[in-house]
Amino acid sequence: MSYSSTETSTYTTTDVEAVMRRTTADLVMIAASTGAITETRAREWAHDIELLAKNGYLNYVDLTLMSNGVEQRATRFYVNDSGGLANERPGDARWPKIQGAHLRIVLTYLSTYDQAAKQRLTSKMNISWSPCSDDISHSGLTQKAGREYSSNGYGMQRKDYN
Repeated sequence: MSYSSTETSTYTTTDVEAVMRRTTADLVMIAASTGAITETRAREWAHDIELLAKNGYLNYVDLTLMSNGVEQRATRFYVNDSGGLANERPGDARWPKIQGAHLRIVLTYLSTYDQAAKQRLTSKMNISWSPCSDDISHSGLTQKAGREYSSNGYGMQRKDYN
């Protein structure tokens, strides 16, 4: 006798929305605690991130608190559709309020986000995103575990840097 089995992971846009609610909560907490952007701006970022995620174009999001050209804190949200993540509550996203600091956000796309895809989504985006060549390796910070958000195989894995 022989047996065969196949394991697949499926998710819907509703699953992406559920994960994005947690990611949005983190973005809003970071915005509120740093005072570097408004809650409205954080929600605009979240809208565009969700749009890219729902269409399967998002690879990861990198958010950094910058002060006088120096990284103070950072977090990176990696898309994970392998189905192996926990579903934690948002949190541990209160960052310091530093006078004159700003937040830098970098979205990294999959190769499928080509010119045709960009043209299809541009009118639906809240922000006019532009290319970025900044070093986002966070070599001056120490990586620590973050949070995991998932719903039926779709997830975001957050890595934090202090």
